[in-house]
Amino acid sequence: MTTILNQTAQFLRISLARGKVLRLGPHKEGQIATPDAERESIKALVADGSLKIMSGGPQAGTAAANPALRTNVHGHLPRVNGGNRGDR
Repeated sequence: MTTILNQTAQFLRISLARGKVLRLGPHKEGQIATPDAERESIKALVADGSLKIMSGGPQAGTAAANPALRTNVHGHLPRVNGGNRGDR
């Protein structure tokens, strides 16, 4: 995975492989596949200074790298039992 950074104050629409599109907000960063970093659409944005390619970034799938995979310690706790509503 490659991390990219939008250096403009505008939203960017970046074309990726297989017809996918990355919409990147102002001064936000996102991750794309490493082969997508070699596409002409991304190279053009890097050349005019709108986009900056940063380091390879953390490996996908690790809890330390992806905050969404961490256990939610704030708010409600998950239900342990009593979730069935059908036959009793």
